[in-house]
Amino acid sequence: MKAWRFYGFGDMRLDELPVPVVSAGYVVVKPLCVQPSVTEAQLAFGIRTLAYDRVKHRLDTTAPLQLFGHEFCARIVEVGPGVTRFRVGERVAARAKLPCEKCSLCRSERSNLCRKGPVIGFDLPGCFSELALLPEIALVHVDDAISDSEAACLQSLSDSVAAVETADLKLGNSVVIFGQGSMGLECLQIARLSGAGLVVTVDVREESCRISKVLGADHAIDASRCDPVTAIRELTDGNGADVVFECAGGSPKQGLAGSATLSQAIDAVRSGGKIIGVSWFGSPFPVDIDLLRERSLRYLFPDISTQAHLEHTVRLVASGRVRLKPTITHILQGLATVPQAFEITAKKGQYKAINPAQVMFEASGSSVSL
Repeated sequence: MKAWRFYGFGDMRLDELPVPVVSAGYVVVKPLCVQPSVTEAQLAFGIRTLAYDRVKHRLDTTAPLQLFGHEFCARIVEVGPGVTRFRVGERVAARAKLPCEKCSLCRSERSNLCRKGPVIGFDLPGCFSELALLPEIALVHVDDAISDSEAACLQSLSDSVAAVETADLKLGNSVVIFGQGSMGLECLQIARLSGAGLVVTVDVREESCRISKVLGADHAIDASRCDPVTAIRELTDGNGADVVFECAGGSPKQGLAGSATLSQAIDAVRSGGKIIGVSWFGSPFPVDIDLLRERSLRYLFPDISTQAHLEHTVRLVASGRVRLKPTITHILQGLATVPQAFEITAKKGQYKAINPAQVMFEASGSSVSL
């Protein structure tokens, strides 16, 4: 089979590899639609973010490697011994971070807290290949009402569900979301469904602000044209928002906001409010902890998304309560276009992309299409 492998940062090649052999508890799938996550797109070019040191060490010691490809929709072509939940022909999506199934947390039915298990695309090969071997424990069924393209977004959406769950929104809470990429737009919709009152979004791109309004924002602030903190305080009677999601931070090399939007989030939240940190920044930076303490602010980080989160996203999208189609702006055709998908995703502002660029491997026969 053909599969993309990394020989180093910025060096990916389409190689011929043996077809994966199915084993107990695993299935072999044929990817239908795959997208690089924003984190994967940064790592592909050697930009510091989540797991940079881990990926660098693996590349330095064991390259070439099958890396990335945890956001996908695939069809099962073979099931291994012991697999009970899936059959050949079914479509699946997956969560990325898996429990180890061996530690005391896993053995005491607290596997959602385990951080020792493998990560698809980082420790286990992902789906930038003609076939992939995946553990049953990672997978969920994709509803027939969901297209292949939408299904490739489910893993990201499950992380957004976990982020909003962490916020523990109260009915009518005012919410601000910095950053209207895929996860920011997902947090917007989940917050709406979770009882948020006033919802304000912030971005520096006109197309992001436009889609934000389409998907339910009461106000979409273009931060390239005004001071977003001043605008937010005017909309909240001078108090600031109850909850602020920070989804815009990260490497400026890829058009992200650095740490500037975290500073703005601190200024835009009311005293006693919550900041939910969704972004990965890639390097340390100073934070005025005394200011957070003086204002009784809570800076919270989402739990990892679980199988239950992922199953919930399937219901949300299948029922139409969350809309993903408006965010999918770039769809490429064929395995050979994977490097182009990384390029577009790494430079979304330049290409006017919202969701990561998607690669369609083949038509699946699904009754739903974009």
